[in-house]
Amino acid sequence: MQDFFVTRRLRLWFSVLAVLLAVVLAGCDNPPEDSPADEVQQRLVGTWLREYDEEGAHIRRVLVLESGGKFHEMSTVLTPGTQEKQESQAEGEWLFDGTNLKRRYASINGKPVSAPIMPFATFEISFPSRSEFVGVDHIHKREVHYERVVEGTEP
Repeated sequence: MQDFFVTRRLRLWFSVLAVLLAVVLAGCDNPPEDSPADEVQQRLVGTWLREYDEEGAHIRRVLVLESGGKFHEMSTVLTPGTQEKQESQAEGEWLFDGTNLKRRYASINGKPVSAPIMPFATFEISFPSRSEFVGVDHIHKREVHYERVVEGTEP
């Protein structure tokens, strides 16, 4: 009689283990939840505007970060005292590594980027609000401010 209870307990124990193992293995099929870095990367997708003055010129940059990792940047430089407008365009790839927004430029004004031009931009970013981010370039010791704008905003 005692053997019967031991066998029954063992069968029950193995059944419980089998169910637990099935639950664990079923959970392996589910994709992992987004990491905080993935959430920030998704938050960066969209159109961003940066306006600033430098050496007497007014510069307006529109940066479009696509969800597939491509970016487009359009810039306009207005020189004071003239109606002259200098425009440029750049394209490349971007990613967020958990701390930094990194861009690798592939072309500027339709021409492939080559040495001696540094085809990278890296900024440690933070979000003062949902509609803006601040980037710090520790190498060149500068800070940039971008504001989210609607798709199609002109530089």
